[in-house]
Amino acid sequence: MAQGILDTLGLMAIVVLAIPVGLFGVEHLVRGEMVAGVVYLGIAVGMVVIEQYLTTPTDLPGMVAEKTVGAVVKTEDPADED
Repeated sequence: MAQGILDTLGLMAIVVLAIPVGLFGVEHLVRGEMVAGVVYLGIAVGMVVIEQYLTTPTDLPGMVAEKTVGAVVKTEDPADED
C-alpha cells in the first residue's frame, strides 16, 4: 500500500500517541494486572490499525480524484507499441 507524505506524517502522529498507551499497558502487565494490560495494549494497536484502514471523510476527495485520473488518463504499455 503506497503512502504519500501526508499519510506517513499522519501515521507517525498516531504512533506517537499510541506509544504511551502501549507502554502503560506493558507496565500493567509487568505488575501482574493482565486484564488492564491487555486492554491498554489493544487500544494502542487499535489506534494504529484504525488510522491505517478506516476511511475518513477527509480521505474521500483524494480517493475520488485518484479514481477519476485513473479513468481519464490511460497509460500505454511498451509491449503494445511493437
